[in-house]
Amino acid sequence: MNKVRVKIVNKSGNPLPKYESQQAAGLDLRSNVDAPVTLQPMERRLIQTGLYIELPDGYEAQVRPRSGLALKRGLTVLNSPGTIDADYRGEIGVILINLSQETQTIEPGERIAQMVIARAEQAELTEVDVLGETERGEGGFGHSGRQ
Repeated sequence: MNKVRVKIVNKSGNPLPKYESQQAAGLDLRSNVDAPVTLQPMERRLIQTGLYIELPDGYEAQVRPRSGLALKRGLTVLNSPGTIDADYRGEIGVILINLSQETQTIEPGERIAQMVIARAEQAELTEVDVLGETERGEGGFGHSGRQ
């Protein structure tokens, strides 16, 4: 598996994020809260991680939900995937929302999201009057049907 070097400052007191299996794509992010944080149904909150990263040019970090939290507790990342640009140097925060019908509590050091490091290309836009034709054409959502 390819590896990219990412510099990290950890001001949280939690262990550094790590891959939980040999071929995992995401590093688990933990909450950096002093006391438990309660989320009411449909409430959203920015949860800090205490982590700061320096990505190489041409990379981004994507903050994504943890599937177990989503399934078991109805907690997910609101702007998923959240993008951390290579030139951002602030603290990584996770916007969590409680989509369940019960109050949910985030504990200090709890794994709340995962972070995936990915290549990010910048596009060079070329304005034209007409786009090339395809079999699909302008067919949008649900156009290809079920198979």
